[in-house]
Amino acid sequence: MKPAASIIIVNWNGRAHLSDCLDSLEAQSFRGFEVVLVDNGSVDDSVAFVRAEYPWVRLVLLTENTGFATGNNRGFEQAAGDYIVTLNNDTKVAADWLEELVKVAESNPRAGMVGSRICSFFEPDLIDSLGMGICADGMSRGMYRNRRWSELSMPETMQILFPSACAALYRRTMIEQIGFFDDDFFAYAEDSDLGLRGRLAGWQAILATGAVVYHKYSQSSASLSPLKVYYVERNHYWAALKNFPPRLLLALPYFTLLRYLAQLKVVAAGAGTGGEFRSGGSQGAIVKAMLRALFDSLIGVPQVLSKRHRVMRTRCLSWREFSRLLKQHRISFEELLDIG
Repeated sequence: MKPAASIIIVNWNGRAHLSDCLDSLEAQSFRGFEVVLVDNGSVDDSVAFVRAEYPWVRLVLLTENTGFATGNNRGFEQAAGDYIVTLNNDTKVAADWLEELVKVAESNPRAGMVGSRICSFFEPDLIDSLGMGICADGMSRGMYRNRRWSELSMPETMQILFPSACAALYRRTMIEQIGFFDDDFFAYAEDSDLGLRGRLAGWQAILATGAVVYHKYSQSSASLSPLKVYYVERNHYWAALKNFPPRLLLALPYFTLLRYLAQLKVVAAGAGTGGEFRSGGSQGAIVKAMLRALFDSLIGVPQVLSKRHRVMRTRCLSWREFSRLLKQHRISFEELLDIG
């Protein structure tokens, strides 16, 4: 019987996380789903462990680490469901998580994306993401991060800009129209690019606050590692260049400068992510990663502009409508840097 939903999990040496994740999926109240686990060439015993303990999981084995973007794309090629659900391997989901996601998707046929209430694995009342917000330079961040769920009064559903791909449902019809993740992103900001493309094409994005996920934030990579900094810095430029309105693109150097100044300020004060930067042992490597990301993003401009041309073929919103949408979900650089 064809599953309604296909859950794709990309794994790279994540054996330590898989029990929590897969056990919680096995306990789902909604049963019309399949799990496609894409292994990115793990050298721990992830594959043997899944084969032995979770034979109902379909394995897609890759010979090398292709990243989150390509891993999900390879999983999508094997997925049969009308709903494609991305889920990080370092998560645990509530028993009715998938039921809530599917219910909201079926009640909102123009929703191409449905996001989850993502909370801390170790501190379940602490919010990781309630949908994503975006800065004027294209940097994105989980909305309400580090707020307490118990202190908020939220509806069952709410409009968002786009969901975090850590735990999100995407409608197959939307993916077939605009494509899935951009392979060139490898990891980070690929969900920003996909979400913006979906919104440009006229699809809605909704948060299902009853679909609860517990996430071990940055367990797959350090929260401020040089590698993560590189991909976030490079990819957010590409996401903006592919999707932003022309007026915002012209202002991108100005807003980028403002962000750099804000980052220098928080580093000097030791506040927010600036404190994490100062206390780490790889400051020089992080600065080099940022400079390399800026260089590589510029080298990639011709290819990204070609992709922008393809994105515009599916654009339904006017630039005025899209600019209004971005402004509605805009976050400040202070919020981005954890000092808002």
